[in-house]
Amino acid sequence: MQYVLVIILMALTGGLGFAVANYLTTQRLRLQFEEQLRLAKEDGERRLIELEHQQRDSLHEAKEENAKVRTALEAELRERRQEAREMEQRIHQREIALDRKTEAVERRERITQQAESTLAQRQEQIESARRRQEVADAEHTQRRQRELERIATLSRDDARREVIASIEAEARAQALRQVRDIEAQARDEAEERAREIITLAIQRCASDQVAEVAITAVPLPNDEMKGRIIGRVGRNIRALEAATGVDLIIDDTPDVVLLSSFDPVRREVARIALTKLIIDGRIHPTRIEEMVEKARQEVDQVVREEGERAVQEVKLAGMQPELVKLVGRLHFRTSYGQNVLNHSIEVAILAGMMAAELGADVQVCKLAGLLHDLGKAFDQEIEGPHALISGEIAKRFTKNPRVIHAIVAHHATEADPMSLEAIIVQAADAISAARPGARRETVDLYNKRLEMLEQIANSFPGVERSFAVQAGREVRIIVKPEEIDELGATQLARDIARRIEESIDYPGQIKISVVRETRAIEYAK
Repeated sequence: MQYVLVIILMALTGGLGFAVANYLTTQRLRLQFEEQLRLAKEDGERRLIELEHQQRDSLHEAKEENAKVRTALEAELRERRQEAREMEQRIHQREIALDRKTEAVERRERITQQAESTLAQRQEQIESARRRQEVADAEHTQRRQRELERIATLSRDDARREVIASIEAEARAQALRQVRDIEAQARDEAEERAREIITLAIQRCASDQVAEVAITAVPLPNDEMKGRIIGRVGRNIRALEAATGVDLIIDDTPDVVLLSSFDPVRREVARIALTKLIIDGRIHPTRIEEMVEKARQEVDQVVREEGERAVQEVKLAGMQPELVKLVGRLHFRTSYGQNVLNHSIEVAILAGMMAAELGADVQVCKLAGLLHDLGKAFDQEIEGPHALISGEIAKRFTKNPRVIHAIVAHHATEADPMSLEAIIVQAADAISAARPGARRETVDLYNKRLEMLEQIANSFPGVERSFAVQAGREVRIIVKPEEIDELGATQLARDIARRIEESIDYPGQIKISVVRETRAIEYAK
């Protein structure tokens, strides 16, 4: 029984201990859970505070970035507005220039219409005078016929034939004299009218001729390169035009850009710079300025080398470096398709050889021949004939008056050649420019034109022989004196000139010279 109580007591004690232990464990776990909950709450609050700080920082950064973007957009907007205003100004200026050109064209058309009206009135006056002359001739013929019938012993038919023959001869002589007088008067009045007509013709027809010497084509690898050359809002093309002084023409022509300028040196600088930029691929204003400067140095080097080559070929020693450089600029100039520098070298050599044969000053002739077209390197920059410009430039480097006079007088239009050296330079210039093939004309075409001139002249009755001389600029015709009289020679020259104008295309003008020679030979025995 005691054992049972002990067991029960022990069981109660163990249960109580277990209950106490379970309670203590539960309390400890509850305390730990509360501590962890408190720590978790504090950590959450700390993280919430950090997130709030991060949110405020992000919001501040976003505001700053937004402000920067807004500032950049406003600056770009102002730049585009400025470019738009500049473009509007350019368009307005072009409209003004176009209006002025239109007014000038209309004014020239009015002048042309007035001149045509004056010419028509003059033709009517000439026609009226001719009709009056015909009436007067008819009345004179009738009076003369009646007088001859009254006093002559001839029959009516014989008298009529003689009167008609005499009247025809008189009328032909009078007509030729009137034609000669009218031509002389027309030559006196035609110069001013010719200037107006030529000016109008040049304005209407000069575009094709100018394009040949004022435009250079630069090939592109692809059409995408055009956009890179233009740049953003056209900044690259503006920078290139400003740096070179050349207009860039970018149109629908595939894989090519055109450079337009009357100055061949600037055009060459632009061509070299643009070619280098295309190869390099980096096209922006700073790079453009660098490439243009390098291209300008290359062109200056070429000009210097070409000038030295010309001086060495002509064998002129002691020329100033600046003068040599000016001579080298002629390498980029052409005249009628002929390179001006090569032409000047040729003139200098020819003039030197002729001077040596004739006993003139060889050095004067060589120097004047080399510098005679020097003004063509500046004729777009300095106003005036190139002969006078060449003479003014020569004055800066030489004090020899014979050299300056030979340069100014090499065309005999600005001054008459007054020295042997001036005549030699003028002759050498004509030989170099007028020889076959010098100015875009092949030898075959040249020979064919000479043959056609002689054939046309020989086709007229009374012509004995004909010769095309002066490189086709003159046709000399020898006529049979027993068939062609003095007035007939004038009429023959006019008819041949008219036939040549209708049959042949030629530059400049052709002089028709009719030679009538009568020889009487007798022997005294």
